[in-house]
Amino acid sequence: VQLQASGGGLVQAGGSLRLSCAGSGRTFNNNAMAWFRQAPGRKREFVASISWGGGRTLYADSVKGRFTISRDRAKNTVSLQVNNLKPEDTAVYYCAAAKGGDTTSQDMFYDYWGQGTLVTVSS
Repeated sequence: VQLQASGGGLVQAGGSLRLSCAGSGRTFNNNAMAWFRQAPGRKREFVASISWGGGRTLYADSVKGRFTISRDRAKNTVSLQVNNLKPEDTAVYYCAAAKGGDTTSQDMFYDYWGQGTLVTVSS
C-alpha cells in the first residue's frame, strides 16, 4: 500500500502549483485524505483535509482562500491546488489517508503517509 506524492518544485512568490497524490495497493475511497507540510526546523503541520465523498473540506487558517483540496475517487487520487504562494509556504508536503471518513486536522488519525514532495517558494 502506497501513497505517491508529486508536483512540487521551485516557484516564485505569487505563483501556483498543483500537488497530486496517487494511492496504490488499495482504494482510499472510504477514507478522508489530507495534506500536511513540514518546513525545515519546524514540526509537521496540517494543511487541508477532504472527506471520503469529497463533500467536506477543512483548511488551516494560513492557507484558506489560497489552497484547494480535491479528490478523484475513480482514480484514487487527491490533489492540492496551491495559489498565491508565499515564501513561508516552503516545505515538504505530505499526503495522508485517514482511518475514518471525515475531515480531521489531527495527524494521529492518519494511517498512511506518502513520501513527500518539496515546494520551494522564492521571494
